[in-house]
Amino acid sequence: MTTYLAITRGDVADYVDTLAVVYLVLIFIRILTSWIPRMPYNRYLAAFLQFIGDVTDPYLNLFRRFIPMVRMGPGALDLSPIVATIVLIFVSGIVSKLIRG
Repeated sequence: MTTYLAITRGDVADYVDTLAVVYLVLIFIRILTSWIPRMPYNRYLAAFLQFIGDVTDPYLNLFRRFIPMVRMGPGALDLSPIVATIVLIFVSGIVSKLIRG
């Protein structure tokens, strides 16, 4: 049996990039599910949406403290996922470049 480990710094940097992409996908799913009205109750869908919220809300709440919601008539637009996505892309790029050397 062969065990594959991160042997080089480039491998670790690739792992960091992959984690950032996965987290960006989770934020994107969070954005899409906030636009779609709730469907009839489904236990598995509720568990999935709860997981997405539990994973993304701590990071998004950092930006919600500083960025107010934009009022648009009877509703509001939350700009924190946009800023959080941009920050995550820049920070993950910097961190992976620092790891690569």
